[in-house]
Amino acid sequence: MLAVRLPEETEARLERLAQRTGRTKSYYARAAIEHYLDELEELFWAQDAAFHWEASDKKIIPAEALYAELGL
Repeated sequence: MLAVRLPEETEARLERLAQRTGRTKSYYARAAIEHYLDELEELFWAQDAAFHWEASDKKIIPAEALYAELGL
């Protein structure tokens, strides 16, 4: 269970949307959180991957050099 305090305007917008569509406010709150969590998880995964890459001894080479090395 999660309780969230929203600014009055956000609450009013959510209420209007729920009334117009016949869905509950909880439905839209859940959908918004799930969507945003997907984006946040991807962002933090990318940041973590970049941090680990930068901390490694691996070198970055330009794409052109990689293509040349691979004969492409």
